[in-house]
Amino acid sequence: MITAGRVVRLAEFDRAQLRFFLDGQMCAALVGDTVLTAMLASGHALRKFEFGPELRAGFCLMGACQDCWVWQEEGPRLRACSTLVTEGMRLRTTPPESWP
Repeated sequence: MITAGRVVRLAEFDRAQLRFFLDGQMCAALVGDTVLTAMLASGHALRKFEFGPELRAGFCLMGACQDCWVWQEEGPRLRACSTLVTEGMRLRTTPPESWP
């Protein structure tokens, strides 16, 4: 069992594994994981809190609260809690400099 992440996977190890990139670092996920699950299972926080030093890990986990936005290296931002991770996906926890 892998226990390095903020989320510890207790079951479903039989799904195929895929790779994605988060802030330039290669990470592993299982097919069918949401981006949020993949990030937290890889040991990463979702983002930094705007009003203090704390790290965020999502809030409502169902796409209603607007707390889980992450940025693609190319393309629009997406909600980590309701978007499935795909092979080779390249994500950022901070907006690109070109972000409005």
